[in-house]
Amino acid sequence: MAPSAAPEAASEKIYLPRTEESEKLKRIRHTFSHVMAMAVQRLFPKAQVTIGPWIDYGFYYDFDNPEPFTEKDLKAIKKEMIKIINKGLPVIREEVSREEAQQRIEALGEPYKLEILEGLEEPITLYHLGEDWWDLCAGPHVETTKDLHPKAFDLESVAGAYWRGDANRAQLQRIYGTAWETPEQLAEYKRRREEAKQRDHRRLGRELGLFVFADEVGPGLPLWTPKGTLLRSTLEDFLKQEQVKRGYLPVVTPHIARVDLFKTSGHWQKYQEDMFPMMAENDEARVSEQGFVMKPMNCPFHIQIYKSELRSYRELPIRLAEFGTVYRYEQSGELGGLTRVRGFTVDDAHLFVTPEQLDDEFLKVVDLILAVFKSLQLKDFKARLSFRDPESDKYIGSDQVWQ
Repeated sequence: MAPSAAPEAASEKIYLPRTEESEKLKRIRHTFSHVMAMAVQRLFPKAQVTIGPWIDYGFYYDFDNPEPFTEKDLKAIKKEMIKIINKGLPVIREEVSREEAQQRIEALGEPYKLEILEGLEEPITLYHLGEDWWDLCAGPHVETTKDLHPKAFDLESVAGAYWRGDANRAQLQRIYGTAWETPEQLAEYKRRREEAKQRDHRRLGRELGLFVFADEVGPGLPLWTPKGTLLRSTLEDFLKQEQVKRGYLPVVTPHIARVDLFKTSGHWQKYQEDMFPMMAENDEARVSEQGFVMKPMNCPFHIQIYKSELRSYRELPIRLAEFGTVYRYEQSGELGGLTRVRGFTVDDAHLFVTPEQLDDEFLKVVDLILAVFKSLQLKDFKARLSFRDPESDKYIGSDQVWQ
């Protein structure tokens, strides 16, 4: 912040394998996002800043700007960024009170930063680029823009983004960039990205006639051709055979269910914004939430099958498996090929076990995954362990269970 989009189509995104980034590279990318924000506000004084984190392969920053950013604008922003980098500006961390931070942000007329400030605890940290620009940020960053190589980054695209990911909030413009420690690393990234374009599943799906999309059907809803259906069925048959070998029991569940089912499971309370709207016979049913919804997950259905009869611990483990189609109301700007869709089939299973069986069953699931990967000759992969977000309330279970 200084003292006084035409959204990109999701189909243009190219997905590369994730990489383990060094702490140094994370700092570099985070600082590049600040340099970009500084450059944007120099060139577009009416642009308001929001958030700008580092991400895989680079960084982004979301702006509220009266006019859409163009390719010409991106070139001008990059040129301004190089000027800032070459000045060797110090990156200074400052701690301030909430009151002082609020006064400074209000003086700049930055409403988005004020909203972010509301959720922060003291001390509040500001990061300065030299004396002319600063941002509300937790860091970390490099010590000076001298640590950024002016030929080791590029600005790639502009996409639409909603403030706080809420479709009812302001439409912002997100500028994506890629950043590396050296120009050689940037060149290697671009080479790999070009290779990825050649084998991108959307291109292959079109060229091989495997699946199509139709405006009349709607975005994020793929149509499988005869060739694609045969390929898909072959994969499903193979996976079902592997599951049966390991004691999985196949089930089939409906595509819709009463809202009450998802209230009981917690999905309605925690996941409602990602579900398609309720279908109700009349206004009374709609008000009382007694309608039906398309399922976003298979879990509640499998639990209903399990509880449909009396069970003995001697029956455990019980492994219920389904190739179940689910529906999720993804934002249109996030849709892309078969990786982000609104209707898709999940190779899903739920295991009912005793506490004593848990470790062994977990290892058997991993063994199944590895066996499938080996059969499909998928050798380059990584596993990531995810925990619940401590800042989010969209989870169930106690802290003890999560630990």
